[in-house]
Amino acid sequence: MKPKYIIYPLLILLIGYLIYNKFYSASAKEKKIGPASAKGGKKLNKPVPVNVMLVKDTAFSNAIDITGTVNANEQVDLRSETAGNVTGIYFKEGSHVQKGQLLVTVYNKDQVASLKSIQVQIKLAEQTEYRNRILLQKEAVSKEEYDTSLSSLNVFRSQADLIRAQIAKTEVRAPFSGIIGLRNISPGGYLSPTSSIATLVNMDPAKITFSVPEKYLPLIKNGSKIHFNLESSRDNFVGTVYAIEPNLDLTSRSITIRAKAPNPKGLLRAGSFAKINLALEQIPKTILVPTECVIPDIKSSKVFVVSNGVAASRNVKTDVRTATKIQIVDGLNPGDSLIVSGIIQLRPKVPLKIVKIIK
Repeated sequence: MKPKYIIYPLLILLIGYLIYNKFYSASAKEKKIGPASAKGGKKLNKPVPVNVMLVKDTAFSNAIDITGTVNANEQVDLRSETAGNVTGIYFKEGSHVQKGQLLVTVYNKDQVASLKSIQVQIKLAEQTEYRNRILLQKEAVSKEEYDTSLSSLNVFRSQADLIRAQIAKTEVRAPFSGIIGLRNISPGGYLSPTSSIATLVNMDPAKITFSVPEKYLPLIKNGSKIHFNLESSRDNFVGTVYAIEPNLDLTSRSITIRAKAPNPKGLLRAGSFAKINLALEQIPKTILVPTECVIPDIKSSKVFVVSNGVAASRNVKTDVRTATKIQIVDGLNPGDSLIVSGIIQLRPKVPLKIVKIIK
């Protein structure tokens, strides 16, 4: 008998034994199944250590952090209504001026001379009108003669008023009280209506302009308080909303709002960048939970709670978010045991080991 007829069957038997030993023997099955319990052969699950927070109602102040700009209460670029050489400058740069205070005069000697001439004619016309009025009472002159003298007097008076108005245009006065800036003119220089004299600013109170998203509009009204601070000051400032733009910005879908803040010390400067905290509403009773324990889903959000020693998922409805917490408006009740740690290891019905209870 040839050796190959003996060797080949032995090799086939050896290969078959190796295959059986690897995939179908008792030790192979044990490796597949893993450690099993003595009774049912089920896989053993180790409890997941977690921290638990007892859900309770709490008061919540709904506020948002936004940015804005400090503006002047009133601001104007001072200009002359008439052209001419500057004959007088009556203010100091950076000083406080009162409403109606004379700041600059432009050459007006021609108008002043014309006014004096008209005033002389007015006196003569007044005497003529008075004399004719007396004579009219005595019927010594006709009514037409008296009317002519009265008409002449009124014409001269109108001419005088016109010249006074022209003279007033040669004087630049402060339209309101405030701080006047650096001047752009010098005595004797030519001043035209397009030339800027200086900027007059009133900063008490200061105006703060800012924008908020459309969804917050129902929560904002005149009288709402804002708290803000500046890069240039360590003080905290308080303002009051007094005006709301009626139209939304089409690009950002936001609404522009203005507030006023007292500024007696002059710490608020126009153009400053303001960091604003806007209080929207006070909620006396609501549920707030740490943001990290809420798991977002496609249709809703969910959390895990402790139920009979195991994890149970709950669908929740959220609303306002803060830096660390989120408001739950549906899905949780006071007294629930909310799991706040080990979230990534949790699945429904996973056994739990409570390490710490947060009240």
